[in-house]
Amino acid sequence: ALLVLVLPMTRDYVQHFIEGIRGQDLATQMRFGEYKDALLLISRYPWFGVGFTGVPDVDIYLGVSNLYLLIAEEMGLVGVSVFLLTMLTYFLHVWPASRLVRGVDPELESMVLGTLTAVAAGLVAGVLDHYLFNLTFPHAATLLWLVVALGVATAREARRQTETGPTSREPAVAGRQG
Repeated sequence: ALLVLVLPMTRDYVQHFIEGIRGQDLATQMRFGEYKDALLLISRYPWFGVGFTGVPDVDIYLGVSNLYLLIAEEMGLVGVSVFLLTMLTYFLHVWPASRLVRGVDPELESMVLGTLTAVAAGLVAGVLDHYLFNLTFPHAATLLWLVVALGVATAREARRQTETGPTSREPAVAGRQG
């Protein structure tokens, strides 16, 4: 890792990274401007946002590279609260299932932990990205909700198995007895 700092071919990348951390490069300054405009827009339309069609004011624009600010811009504080409450409910439902299957069913355990990790990573990435709620790129949002649904279904299966015992995962063969 230290080689990255001293190798001549990486000098430009390291310099750009340092400028980004300090807020000196153009991309970071643009993000700071987006955050400022997003907070201004949210302060003007706090409860239900501006909707999905655009901003009614000419002096600010809709769009920010932050999942939570974008939801608050479009759906207001009510919308971002419902989203965060939904995610909290997801984690409170799925996390206990990971303890139920720990060491008992490695396949189910990996599915529960995989969905938990994927959703958590998406929510952390949402601090610097907006694609999980971008209407012009719905594929990422669809993927998020599919992973959430898979996590909930896996948690339900984990609870069912702890109540009734594991079932065989072998496919049924016609004509085979017992």
